[in-house]
Amino acid sequence: MSSAAAFKKKLSEWHPRSFSGLILAGFLLASVPLMLSLMYSAVSINQLAKQNRQVVYKAERIAHFSRLLIDYATTMEHNVKLSSILADDSLLTNYFQNREKFRETLASLYTLPLTPQQGLLLRKIDAADSAIFQNVRRITQSHPGEWHVDFSPLMDSTQSFLNHGDAPIEREVGAMQDMADQANRAIAWLLIALIPLMFLLAFGFSTLIARPMRKIDEVIRAMGNGNLSNAVRIDGPQDLQQLGDRLDWMRLRLLEIEEQKSTFLQHVSHELKTPLTSIREGANLLSEGIAGELSASQAEIVRILASNSMQLQKRIEDLLNFSALQSEKVALLKQEIALRPLLELVVRDQYLAIANKSLQIELSCPDLSMNGDEQKLRIIVDNLLSNAIKYSTPGGRIRIRAADSGRTLVLDVTDFGPGIDSMDKEKIFEAFYQGRRAPQSHIRGTGLGLAIAREYTLAHGGTIALAEQEEGTCFRLEFPLKQNAAKE
Repeated sequence: MSSAAAFKKKLSEWHPRSFSGLILAGFLLASVPLMLSLMYSAVSINQLAKQNRQVVYKAERIAHFSRLLIDYATTMEHNVKLSSILADDSLLTNYFQNREKFRETLASLYTLPLTPQQGLLLRKIDAADSAIFQNVRRITQSHPGEWHVDFSPLMDSTQSFLNHGDAPIEREVGAMQDMADQANRAIAWLLIALIPLMFLLAFGFSTLIARPMRKIDEVIRAMGNGNLSNAVRIDGPQDLQQLGDRLDWMRLRLLEIEEQKSTFLQHVSHELKTPLTSIREGANLLSEGIAGELSASQAEIVRILASNSMQLQKRIEDLLNFSALQSEKVALLKQEIALRPLLELVVRDQYLAIANKSLQIELSCPDLSMNGDEQKLRIIVDNLLSNAIKYSTPGGRIRIRAADSGRTLVLDVTDFGPGIDSMDKEKIFEAFYQGRRAPQSHIRGTGLGLAIAREYTLAHGGTIALAEQEEGTCFRLEFPLKQNAAKE
């Protein structure tokens, strides 16, 4: 593996140790562009300030030396005129002294950055001064007397130079303006580039934070729905990885508890079935008069025993079926099944419960057949019919209707009781859930019938749901039909 690939792999596997580390890393990464922009702005402003100081200093020096040139030129002219008027050559000594200072000032100006026009004016000043100096020397070598030396070229040149002293300032100010504009453009481009970068960083770090949180939410939802088969692994900061380890530990513990619960249900259910069988057989023997003729009250007691033993057997079967579902032991033994005889058999099995409440059963089913597991289908219908009986009012009616819709076999089991509370509709198929509207009976179910019916229906590839109606409750089953046809 190349070093680049190894580095990329290590980078992809890296995670901050905690949320605080992730937030700190995001803050630092977001701060870097801002710091760079501020540093660039500070450097640009510093350069502008430095150049401004240089411009002011140079302008001040040029203006100072320009004024000195005029002062020295004026003094030199005065010295020469005074010497001419008094015809005293010794007075020219002051001229020569002031000229030396004039030349020093001129030399200082040559060292400063000047515009081409200022350089030309400076050379004119130099030439005019040299010409005046030559005239003064020539005059001093001749006979003394009045003479006239023309200083006007020198005075005009020095005045012109002073008038053009602002030119470097204007040039430097223009350069400073260009630099400022360039700095503003650079800062603007930095800000333009910084905005998408900030959005990108925000999106990246929100993804790093949201992804493990979303995974944790999915894991918790899956565990809440009873899906405990998948191991829990959370990618992200190490504290979230530790939370994922705790969730996986909880998943394993729940699996153990589920297994213990299933084992307990199986054992208890089988232990209950043995004495229950004896009770049912005894009740049957008594009702058949094997032990002698029974009085009316004794026969009623035997009937109650038989009815309640059937109810108890059904609860035990619900527990066994639910235990099998939890253990994923559901296996369908499919065969061609005639639907009407199956429905009639379920109704006969519930005869005592139906007679107890004086209910009327309306069975409407053409000669339909379907491919499925007869035992599981019988349990589905039996659970729905038991639920309808339990919630029906005495003397009421229950309607069982089957039809072929063309693509599905539709089976409705309807009671006309108080119906299901709107807050219960989303939970009625959950295991052990008891609705808010209690049935008018002292017998209370386990809350497993509808859950088992739903699982067995789904195993057949069908659906079960509540159908809308104004009165009572209607459970609608739909099973896919392939080659099922109504028999005339």
